[in-house]
Amino acid sequence: MATPTPVRHAWRALTGLLVTTAVLFGVNVLGVYVFQASSWTPELALDLQGGTQIILEAKSPDGTAPTTDQMNQAATIIRQRVDASGVGEADITTQAGNQIVVQVPGQADEETRNRIEASAQMQLRAVLATTAASTSYVGDDGNTTPYPTPDATMNATPTVAPTDGSDTNWVTEELYAKFLSYDCTDAANDPANEPHDQPLVACSPDNSAKYLLGPVEIDGSSISDASSGINTQTGQWVVNIVFDADGTEAFGKISQRLYAFTQAGDTPRNQFAFVLDGVVISAPSMNGVILDGKPQISGSFDQESAKTLADQLKYGALPLSFTVVSSASISATLGTQQLEIGLIAGLIGLALVALYSLIVYRALGFVIIASLGVMAVLTYITLCILAWRMGFRLSLAGVAGLIVTIGFTADSFIVYFERIRDELRDGKSITGAVEDGWGRAKRTIYISKSINILAAVVLYILADATVKGFAFTLGLTTLIDVFIFILFTHPVMQLLARTRFFGGGHPLSGLDPEALGAVYRGRAQFRAPVAGAKGSAARRAGRSRGEAERRQTIAERKLAQQSADSTGETTEGEN
Repeated sequence: MATPTPVRHAWRALTGLLVTTAVLFGVNVLGVYVFQASSWTPELALDLQGGTQIILEAKSPDGTAPTTDQMNQAATIIRQRVDASGVGEADITTQAGNQIVVQVPGQADEETRNRIEASAQMQLRAVLATTAASTSYVGDDGNTTPYPTPDATMNATPTVAPTDGSDTNWVTEELYAKFLSYDCTDAANDPANEPHDQPLVACSPDNSAKYLLGPVEIDGSSISDASSGINTQTGQWVVNIVFDADGTEAFGKISQRLYAFTQAGDTPRNQFAFVLDGVVISAPSMNGVILDGKPQISGSFDQESAKTLADQLKYGALPLSFTVVSSASISATLGTQQLEIGLIAGLIGLALVALYSLIVYRALGFVIIASLGVMAVLTYITLCILAWRMGFRLSLAGVAGLIVTIGFTADSFIVYFERIRDELRDGKSITGAVEDGWGRAKRTIYISKSINILAAVVLYILADATVKGFAFTLGLTTLIDVFIFILFTHPVMQLLARTRFFGGGHPLSGLDPEALGAVYRGRAQFRAPVAGAKGSAARRAGRSRGEAERRQTIAERKLAQQSADSTGETTEGEN
């Protein structure tokens, strides 16, 4: 198989760039017109477009005032729920000692409100009984009769002390009557604040089933991680849970107890329920003894429901319960004027880079301008897709990251073009200078961009949430910059070097060998001036020789002097 020529390689790279661009636009078309979840404009952050403010008031399980550590932990967990990626530009703060203020950009949708307002404790309880969410039964006579409600004559205390969370001795006459008559749709029923050491009656999220549960055996703080994925053996979506050391030990004992019920066919006592804000979000059965603290929940999941459950398990362990005090719309802290100022600053930066490029590199400057244009298109469509897929919102800090990248990108062009010019000064052809210059320049560019990306990653990890947008856009545009250099800038130069204008070294091309001082014939050997040269030609030749002499190393100058002594010549020409 023949080795690809530079021209063939250039066309392949440009084709790859075109395909990549088409794919990105195709993805966003799907998001806009099929899923109706994306947009053709990047989403703006709280500081540029305003949003929704929700104030939550904390309540501890024992009724005491929440501690500072509890409030900070709760704020952190709510921030993870609302903005797990850190680039959604949500603002979560504490105030008045017992309140958390949540501000999200734009109008909060129902899903976001539910994630915020349903912020409570995650509990794991054994299932004692379950039934359809009905408050009545059909009698022998065919009539529907309501279940009797608890009254003072019913026994409310276990006659035998329960030994574990699955012990049916928890179920007293009064509790069972409450379970049967429990109305899941009655807003007066609030199981979220029931005591942890007592049984609980709770319902499924859609109020289609109700559960009688034992006391809390593990709380959500013992869940160190939860993720969704596909079981490679069954091909079904599952939720993977990882417990910490204490949770692993406790869950191991629970699994042994519940799996014994599974083997005995004792249902639903072989189930355990994950309870969030008094709602049973999942009640899987135990299909084995799990001692490594890594259970897996399977069922009729799809990708979305599996991810939702994983997020609820991972971010549901709040140390406090909350009630919503207020919910209102808020105006932008900076507004569109600041955005316009930022965009104007970016356009001024682009104009200055373009002007500098045309003055210094002449026609090569148009390659820089075209590369920046392609980079702007890819960055724009990428931001639109990220707003859809990961909730990215562009803040003023993010705009600053985009502007700073213009300067970093200009540095890369300077490195590349100056390497090409150095090769021309060494006496190489323009096509050879482009290839060899790229080979030398790309190492410098890769190292420089690696440092930029490393700085962006460190800043993203360690900085405050208000700075994450800057770090994210800086890292993203740096990656796109490298991508453009490989698939656009260098391939375009490979093609231009074979045109008459650039390949012939036209004075306006920016690659004129004589203007660059390309008078080398080899190490320490220079082209003599053309005899009889007058006027501008002579001055240009003199500038070329002067440029070459200034770029000589000490060793080269000594070698040139020795050569001149032996031949009776000098670098100024023949005597």
